[in-house]
Amino acid sequence: MERKNTGWEEGAKWYDQLVGDSGHYYHQEVIIPFLKTWFSSTPKKIVDLGCGQAFFATQIPKNWTYVGYDASKSLVQAAKAKGIHSCHVQDLTTPMLKSTEEFDIALFLLSLQDMQEPLIALENAYKLLKLKKELWIVINHPCFRIPRQSGWGIDENKKMQYRKIESYLTENLIPIEIHPSKKETKKVFHHHFSLSTLSKWLKQAQFNILEIEELVSNKTSVGAKSQMENRCRKEFPLFLCLKCEKKENSICL
Repeated sequence: MERKNTGWEEGAKWYDQLVGDSGHYYHQEVIIPFLKTWFSSTPKKIVDLGCGQAFFATQIPKNWTYVGYDASKSLVQAAKAKGIHSCHVQDLTTPMLKSTEEFDIALFLLSLQDMQEPLIALENAYKLLKLKKELWIVINHPCFRIPRQSGWGIDENKKMQYRKIESYLTENLIPIEIHPSKKETKKVFHHHFSLSTLSKWLKQAQFNILEIEELVSNKTSVGAKSQMENRCRKEFPLFLCLKCEKKENSICL
């Protein structure tokens, strides 16, 4: 795949406004409540990979230590402006030169699919984690939420709503327009990959999958089509969450 600028520095202001200080709606109502079930009372050191403006730092237990890395200088500056100073500019899609092995948890919170080289990012996560410690990944569900390649349809005969998928197995960088109504349209890129591709990357980066969880929307429709819409929300998950463990044998130098 040809390497290109994925646009997240150019889209930093838009993303900062979208996420805000405490995350967007699905961060607050679906993802964070679930991730808190993985929290523990034991002090942990967590590294947030692709941290953006680092809103997740405000969600962790008070006895945990937070460090964030992001390729966007503007988003790191936004994090520091909000008082989160343990954030650093780091392109996670280029290999880190050495291993630090100092973290208990490495997190990709809706960030792995924004990176052009996810395998390199996963190998960097391996270098940052202590032995047998955990990698947490939250991504838009790659089976059902593919920009420009998925959507809703209605079967009028069955009176049912369904999910239509036009492409799945093909790995692809999909452009997403920011503020398409404005004259100077900017783009960021979503990196779509299949579950089998992700599992191969995790194996290559020396991680074992411990848990898989699929998260659905908590919204509720009202009106004439509410029954079919509410049924589909329960059947088609928005997000895929993986908890993985760093293997004992290292290939990352």
